Parts: sequence; C-alpha cells; structure tokens
Amino acid sequence: MSAGVGVEPPHIVGDRPGSGVVVGLASALAFGASGPFVKPLLEAGWTPGAAVFARALCSALVLAPLAAFALRGSHRLLREEWRLVLGFGLVAVAGTQLCYFAAVARMPVGIALLVEYLAPVLLVGLAWVRTRHVPPRLTLAGCGVAILGLVLVVDPTGARPDLVGVLLALGAAVGLGAYFVLSARPTRLPPVALAASGLGVGAFALGSAGLAGVLPFAAPFVDVTLLGSPAPWYVPLAVVVLVATAFAYVSGVAATVRMGERLASFVGLSEVLFAVVVAWLLLGEVPSLVQAAGGVLVVAGVVLVRLAGTPTAR
Repeated sequence: MSAGVGVEPPHIVGDRPGSGVVVGLASALAFGASGPFVKPLLEAGWTPGAAVFARALCSALVLAPLAAFALRGSHRLLREEWRLVLGFGLVAVAGTQLCYFAAVARMPVGIALLVEYLAPVLLVGLAWVRTRHVPPRLTLAGCGVAILGLVLVVDPTGARPDLVGVLLALGAAVGLGAYFVLSARPTRLPPVALAASGLGVGAFALGSAGLAGVLPFAAPFVDVTLLGSPAPWYVPLAVVVLVATAFAYVSGVAATVRMGERLASFVGLSEVLFAVVVAWLLLGEVPSLVQAAGGVLVVAGVVLVRLAGTPTAR
C-alpha cells in the first residue's frame, strides 16, 4: 500500500478468506489508483508537497468521524500513543507519500511503485545489520531476485532512467519500511484512529513547511487532462481522497480481518499490477519488455522474502 495510509492489525487470523480476497483486491485496486490519478495534477503544475498535503488533509477529514466512533471517547489513547502517531504522520504519511509523488512526477507510475516495493528487502538488510544474523537462504534468494529486478526496472541501457526519480522512489521505499515497522507495533489504538490522526499530523507538518517556504507549494485550480479530455482539478483529487485513501483504507482493514495478515500481505502485491494497468489506461504509460520482466522479478523476490517467514518455508 505505497501511497496508502491504512494500518493492518498485526497477527489477525482470518476465517473468511474467500470474501477477504475479493475485498483485498478491491483495496489494492483503489490504492493503485493513487499515482495515476495524482499525476495529471502534477503535470498541471501542482507540486508534490501540495498534492500530498491536499490528500492528507482531506482524507483526515473524511476518516475523522470513523476515528471518533472507533475511539468512543477514549481520547487518552491518542495521548498515550503520541510517539506512534507522530512517527506515523511524519514518516509513513508525509515522508513516504511526498517521495512517491515526487518520483511519479519524474518517472512512470508503475516503475516508481516497483522501486518503492523493495521496502521488505531493505528491512531484511536492516535486520541483518542490527542482529548480525545471516538471513535464511530463501530470504537472501528473494533479495537477490528483487535487486536484479530493480536493475531491469530501471533499465539503464534503454530507458534513460531519471536517477533523481529513482532516489526519490527509494526514499519512498524507506518510508514504506518504516510504515511496516510502525504497523506491527502492538497498540490499543484503533487502526482508523491511527490513520486519521497520522494523516492530520502529516497534513499539519506539510502545511507548516509550505507556509515557512521550506517546501515548494503550488496548486493551480485549473483543468487537467483526464482520459484525454479536460476535467476540473478536483475530480482526480476526489478520486485520490475518497477512493485511493478512504475506501482503500477501510476495505484493506476489512480484508485483513477476513484473510489474516499473511494472506493479505500477498494479495496486497496486486497493487503493483493494478497501478500499471490504471497508468496504462489513464496516462498511456507502458513499460518496456525489459522493465516488465524486471517488475516480475521484483514481485517474485518480495514473495520469496515473505514466504521465508512462514512455518512451511522454515
């Protein structure tokens, strides 16, 4: 869930995997629409900072009633978990989405998302450094396959890669890794409350940076090109807020409850495929054969890394 903000409750055992897969695919499709629908805004003159600020602020307002209902007056949980909320808002929301949108402004959506999905590989490297324990061979194999896939995705010989865009996408991968770590942290704070409060923190931080002149802010209210026709600026923004954030988050949590965390993490990989398809239909972005092969290797590598954590693999 690159540009997504939902937090999946850890260690949930689903008892309705069939319906969960359907809901999970719908959630992945919604999350995957984020980049393709925000790119017309970026091409119309919006800066990544302004786009992320608008998404975070509007999504926080949409999710606020759900968060209030989930808390049921237990606002002290927010005070107790202020460090988690602050880290989630600044890193998982503001930092990750800012890097991802900035990368999307410089390179195809699918390529940026594939680079971001190297986050599990980065976490393996971090764990290796911290524990000094060599990961299982299946994990190392998955990392090697994913890194080879990254080389093909970037396609340095044929695609003339934007190195700044690649670095920004890697920054989004670091942020996504932080999101995974924060998501797994045990907490009594309801997921929707963490998402809404984190979005609010992210919006406040981005807005403050924009007012201070630290972060470039531009959001011209002009028509954008959508499906080859002009459309008001608020149409793609509404899709990003209502579909790619609010609906994607709620459906993602519902899917995880039905499937369980492990199956949900694999179904979530379909976000990459959906993002590529939506970008193709909406923006006409088609990866080269080399990049497509690299994308398959990246996804396969991430699958191997995740399989290494299952009892069967061990």
